[in-house]
Amino acid sequence: MNVKLKVNSVFGDPPAIAQVALDVPIAPWFDYRIGRDLQGCLAPGVWVRVPWASGQRVGIVVGLSSQTDIEPDRLREVTGVLEQAPIAPENWLALLRFGAGYYHRGVGELGLLAVPRTLRSPPAPKARQNAFARARSAWGRPSARRALAAAGGGLEGPSGAYEPPAAAAASTVPTAPTSPTVPIAPAAPIVPIAPTPQVSSRQDGLPLGADQQRVLDALVGGDGFAVWLLHGVTGSGKTEVYLRWFEAILARRADAQVLLMVPEIALTPQLAGLVARRFPPEAVAVLHSNLTEAERARAWLAAAEGRVRVVIGTRLAVLTPLPGLAAIVVDEEHDASYRQQDGLHYSARDLAVAAASLAKVPVLLGSATPSLESWHAARRGKYRLLRMPKRIGGGALPTLSLIDMRAFRTRAALAPAAIEAIGATLARGEQALVFINRRGYAPVLTCEACGWLSDCPNCSAWRVLHQRAQAPAAARNAGPPARYQLVCHHCGVDAPVPPACPSCGNIGLSGLGRGTQRLEEELAERFPDSRIARLDRDVARRRGAAQAVITAVHEGEVDLLVGTQMLAKGHDFRRLSLVVVVDGDAGLYSADFRASERLFATLMQVAGRAGRDALASRVLVQTRFPDHPLFACLLRHDYDGFADTLLAERREAGMPPFGHQALLRAEAATIGEALEFLRLARDIGEQCLAETPSDEIVLFDAVPMSMARLKGRERAQLLVESRDRRALHGFVEAWLAALRSQRSRARWQLEIDPAEI
Repeated sequence: MNVKLKVNSVFGDPPAIAQVALDVPIAPWFDYRIGRDLQGCLAPGVWVRVPWASGQRVGIVVGLSSQTDIEPDRLREVTGVLEQAPIAPENWLALLRFGAGYYHRGVGELGLLAVPRTLRSPPAPKARQNAFARARSAWGRPSARRALAAAGGGLEGPSGAYEPPAAAAASTVPTAPTSPTVPIAPAAPIVPIAPTPQVSSRQDGLPLGADQQRVLDALVGGDGFAVWLLHGVTGSGKTEVYLRWFEAILARRADAQVLLMVPEIALTPQLAGLVARRFPPEAVAVLHSNLTEAERARAWLAAAEGRVRVVIGTRLAVLTPLPGLAAIVVDEEHDASYRQQDGLHYSARDLAVAAASLAKVPVLLGSATPSLESWHAARRGKYRLLRMPKRIGGGALPTLSLIDMRAFRTRAALAPAAIEAIGATLARGEQALVFINRRGYAPVLTCEACGWLSDCPNCSAWRVLHQRAQAPAAARNAGPPARYQLVCHHCGVDAPVPPACPSCGNIGLSGLGRGTQRLEEELAERFPDSRIARLDRDVARRRGAAQAVITAVHEGEVDLLVGTQMLAKGHDFRRLSLVVVVDGDAGLYSADFRASERLFATLMQVAGRAGRDALASRVLVQTRFPDHPLFACLLRHDYDGFADTLLAERREAGMPPFGHQALLRAEAATIGEALEFLRLARDIGEQCLAETPSDEIVLFDAVPMSMARLKGRERAQLLVESRDRRALHGFVEAWLAALRSQRSRARWQLEIDPAEI
């Protein structure tokens, strides 16, 4: 593809300055001089190489100008154009400008986040051009497609209604000229993804239910930008509605593309197989972090060039340029996995709504337990609420019961009633799921003599006792230490189990509590003739292992399934009729104000795995707080009542979505240094408020974070709140400008709409 096209300048004379976005946090973009050989060849959306420090970086042109504030002798020149790279569409550039403005980060930080490393990192121009050529030609090869198949108005966000994206972006980031339309060069033929055998659509060729048809009619009848919130109970057939809506959209326009976002990598392979069977003439691209760099490069490039029509992916997929974007679906929109917690913090769900708004296309948010922010938006009429309150195929919602664990003094994981229910289920030839949202063997190793606990040397957390992968599943006792190890789930440091207590020398060390590994062992001992499988992040870390477990469950090769929240969403297990929740109280009395919302969603979602094929089904929740109001709503499957109660509490407290937050975090070698910087930051914030008085902004004191030490660094935080979003962003913009001029040993980062406080 040749992007060296002469373009008509909107500035009259050919502009001499290219505004280039780079993956650096210093500024939204950087000015570079356009050399004589590139005059008239650059436009917004063109990928370029530019000098940076003593090397080269890849960036994207976001604007052209005839003026710059850089002194002429300091202005460096664009090195060259990536001719094999596709020109980015204007709707994607607009999303980057909005996202950079909203999250107060550089345009390139956001835009280059999802670009595969192989397409932006080779230093030699020839090598980089060849990277694009190889990725483009390889996409047509069946082997590459099979690998992907196997791998399988305003904006309403986490704190309420955003200002219109265009206005928000314009306040921080200038709008670049529209990029020219460039024909896409012919590419290798596309081979559809081979269907995944174990995944089936229960409604292939069958008519929709009344609720499904009503929802589909509303979606198909819509035009332009709209945010639809689909509140459908588990098993109501939301996925089938997504697919039929996609069919209607793709039939209207030959160049249309649709984006289907899912929260978990484990869900993408089965959806990819299902989508590929439903759209045999079309191409499907899968994008998630478990792909190899080469696989990601092929899929990303095919999507960016419009050569695929359906893109399925996790949160990074929202940052993929789609020139023919026509609709977006965010499945399980409430899920915390859509929030990027490392590096640049952003909400993929909220960026999906922004992308739809800027492209003037509809976006559908689907969930059995919508986030309170989305529910509040629907209640106010900002989102269009759709409901599917019944399961398809005659299935009924499971019967929920509580098991009061206060009646038992035993340390056993399961109450007698739960054990009896599992045995009866297995005797009928049906499947059971035992849910515990804690991986590993035991949460902590302890000394029975002195009370020593296996703390992490790098983090304010315990190292978790893990059974090594080669240990036999039937082992019940602690056994030789070599079969176990201590692992920190936060920094990853691991060590063998000590032969004796490091504090007192006692050899009586034991695991306290239980995780999925220990629960799997106990179930294997209790039900020795049953086929037991486990699914958690330890299993899913091995390539293809998660899908192998899911496939075995679908094909009836598993009787008893043990797992974490990876099993709580999206899976359609046909023979599963019993769910036992081991620890239903996790997070019930957390300091995090979102903890009860997340717990209710998790319990509702995991309960929804049972009884999805007209089987009589039960859910047993073990708890020591059976009188808690959360469980009263859970037993009635009453999401509406629970959500409205929480919203009333949030309104009274001024918490999101009725208030808006920014969180300044700092980390340093000592907690004193981190707190010192934040106290200085607070003083600077007070000065900003004195210059532009506002009663809407509240600056809290700096405090250590709940996990004060992480990976050997001490951490603290400072919270800012406001009931007015615009006031908050105006303050943050001025505050950050002042903070960036400060020198400190502490590293700091500001997060908008923090997920955890």
